[in-house]
Amino acid sequence: MIRFLLISVLLISNVAQSQQKVDPDFIRGKMQWFADAKLGIFIHWGLFSVRGVDDSWTFYSKKMPYSEYMAQMKGFTASAWDPEKWADLIKESGARYAVLTSKHHEGMALWGTRMKHFNTVENTPAKRDLLTPFYAAIRKRGIKAGVYFSMIDWSHPDYPGFLNDSSRYRSADDPVRWLKFRTFYQGQIAELSKLVDPDLWWFDGDWEHSAEEWEVEKVRRDILISNPAAIINGRLLGYGDYDTPEQNFPVSRPIYNWWELCMSMNNSWGYHPSDTLYKTPYEVITIFADVVSNGGNLLLDIGPREDGSIPWQQVNILEELGGWNKRNGEAVFGTLGGIPPGHFYGPTTLSKDSSTLYLFLSGNPSTVVVKGLKNKVNQIGILGSSFKPSIKVVGKISWSAVPGLLYIDVPAAAQDKYMTVLKLELDGPVSLYRGKGGL
Repeated sequence: MIRFLLISVLLISNVAQSQQKVDPDFIRGKMQWFADAKLGIFIHWGLFSVRGVDDSWTFYSKKMPYSEYMAQMKGFTASAWDPEKWADLIKESGARYAVLTSKHHEGMALWGTRMKHFNTVENTPAKRDLLTPFYAAIRKRGIKAGVYFSMIDWSHPDYPGFLNDSSRYRSADDPVRWLKFRTFYQGQIAELSKLVDPDLWWFDGDWEHSAEEWEVEKVRRDILISNPAAIINGRLLGYGDYDTPEQNFPVSRPIYNWWELCMSMNNSWGYHPSDTLYKTPYEVITIFADVVSNGGNLLLDIGPREDGSIPWQQVNILEELGGWNKRNGEAVFGTLGGIPPGHFYGPTTLSKDSSTLYLFLSGNPSTVVVKGLKNKVNQIGILGSSFKPSIKVVGKISWSAVPGLLYIDVPAAAQDKYMTVLKLELDGPVSLYRGKGGL
């Protein structure tokens, strides 16, 4: 089993390294808190929250005229915003980090940028910096600070056109203007480095230009000069530290050493009152379990209204997720991705020494089976319950190296209302039979 795990780790590491342009040994140490965190909260808040439209893509896709979209600045008040309550809710959910949209693609900054462009201090009724109080509140609660930043800026006069039929310049045609824009956007990054000193940078919008045009190697270097421990997401054209699949869960375990699934609660990132297709707490929890089982993090999104209040559906999901985390967090936070598929039909995780195996029961069945477990189970329990399940080994032949099937009975009265987690304390690091049967 040790050889199998070693080969798997080497293959994964080699493939991941081939797709990154940074030294993985350099980033490995600083990534530990991220690997242990498992849960982050994404917050999409901005102009799009005023009328509840599809963030910056609304005018890009011609669902609304650009001028009408930008007129939402007049209605962005943050009048009911309480960063302490936001921080309390994030803490209650169990999240270890939070990422707020400091600026989306339309270009309005949630702080008083000095780069002479749209911002909440000068151009909205909010008339305040909305970043500093929020990050102070979450850090006071031990939550890491993540900043979302759009590299593209479809409002800036020196940025290429945002519409498919735009007649505005291309960067290759006007290098002087592109240099001015590059100075602008890198200047905003420098401002955020001083204002927030992010633990994590969540970049977006890198697809519109090449790494050389963006000067992403310089961007990364400047960030790390300011804060050598800063983590950078994978949307920096090969110069990030981890991968960021969006919305759809990978069918197989990602090849990257570190990865994070960013996912909305309904089908919209920002506040969108007409989108009522919310995931249930059960659905969010089972997706979360699947993510951590595969060695990743979940970055779960909320979309506050323009006044800063959070829709009750989103509050409910975070509270229910938080309650489940309080009962079962031992199997989630600070764990390793679980055993390979086929040994157990459901998500699994391992303690860091691999001597404790956690089984997540999808659908709360009355009996579950573990196949190919060579270890002896010293003790078994149910997280959040004092009940001790019974174990029966079936099909173990004394002269065969093939382990028997481990049947575990779990009565309904002992099960969690969303997802039950079994804790199996083994006689050593997990050891699995990977053969084809026989003698």
